[in-house]
Amino acid sequence: MAGRFYKKGLSRRSFMGTTAAGMALAATAAPRSSLAADDTVKIGFLAPLTGEVAAWGAPGLFGCEIWAERVNAAGGIKAGNKTYKVEIVSYDNEYAPDKARAGAQKLINEDEVKFIMMLGGDTMPPVVQVANRAEMLVSTLLPSDLTPDTPYLIAPCEVHPIYNVTGVDWLAANKPELKTAVICAQDDALGRPSVATYLAAFEAAGIEVLDDPLFFDITTTDFAPVMTALLAKNPDILCLDTCYSDYVHPLAEQAYLQGYKGQIISCTADFYDQMIEKTSKEFMEGLIFQFPDFDDPALNQPQINFNDPNGFFTEYNKRWPGEWGAVSWEYASIMDLWKAGAEKAASVEPMDVLVAMKSGGTGKHAFGEARWWGKELFGIDNALVGDWPVVVIEDGKAVIKEYRSIPAWWDKHKDLMIKHFEAMGEMYYQRA
Repeated sequence: MAGRFYKKGLSRRSFMGTTAAGMALAATAAPRSSLAADDTVKIGFLAPLTGEVAAWGAPGLFGCEIWAERVNAAGGIKAGNKTYKVEIVSYDNEYAPDKARAGAQKLINEDEVKFIMMLGGDTMPPVVQVANRAEMLVSTLLPSDLTPDTPYLIAPCEVHPIYNVTGVDWLAANKPELKTAVICAQDDALGRPSVATYLAAFEAAGIEVLDDPLFFDITTTDFAPVMTALLAKNPDILCLDTCYSDYVHPLAEQAYLQGYKGQIISCTADFYDQMIEKTSKEFMEGLIFQFPDFDDPALNQPQINFNDPNGFFTEYNKRWPGEWGAVSWEYASIMDLWKAGAEKAASVEPMDVLVAMKSGGTGKHAFGEARWWGKELFGIDNALVGDWPVVVIEDGKAVIKEYRSIPAWWDKHKDLMIKHFEAMGEMYYQRA
């Protein structure tokens, strides 16, 4: 996940500038004349590549380029009697709904893509209208986009915000002395459902939230008053929800400057090395979040369904040093599932692949076998849900402490989740 140009090591620079990253991005939009039209399958990448939310789009595109190179070098995708090379066609929606709609129309009608990957959130509703008419398969990183009216939309990798329960669950088990918390978030389609999730997780863990969650406007730039209001409650736990990195970084810096000594938990801690530089290694020690570095030895366990995660991490950082973040691997993981579906269906046509991906009710999620789920919370079983890692910063490095089961938590506490989603107005029937 991401925010503006604090996020994901972008250092407030444009991806489309003269940096190596910008040149790589520009290259992805160019046609590859070396691939014949009849043996190429085009995949759309419709996400923010510039602007405030670029950090949850562009690094994922970089990961997809590595994925496509690996697959093409290995012979491509064998679907039925044909073998396809993969071409990633990107469109920068700048996290603007009107640009997302225009991008979907171009990718479908002009580029003739067979699948579209998106971040989701505020850009999804207009794309759903286009995708439904075209029966186009679309993926999101935000299952909270799902409703019964999105039959062709899937969340096969990231299960935001539901995975956030695993961090709270681990915290409660390992630090039972921490009994109170405060929460803040930007007031948008990422922040609200995530706040509902943290409220449910804290209640399930017996942790008291000391006041109503503090929602701030997405235009906020001065986070000193926000942090002052949060710390006035003297909490044991400071929860930064799914704040964009442009917010997480100054919020953490303000907590440091204002003398906070307690526990921090956040959905993401993208570019945590920069956070350490702005604060200290001691201040960041023990911060809990949800996204590992892929050099972690725990990603070499047999249940992991990601091809050579350590090698992927090394190659990514060699090409784009300092740009690794939450989404760097996620879109590539989605492509693994799409590829498996195409090969199983013996077809690259969107509806054939969708049926194949969901057949049997389970799928090979990056972190292990998972089930297609979501009807009770989203109105449709189009989210692939299983285990998710709990990550803790130890001695300046992200470390996977444990994989925890999202379905196991849900089976025990689903009534709490639904209660808080309803109170936030985020249940699918309320959003519809």
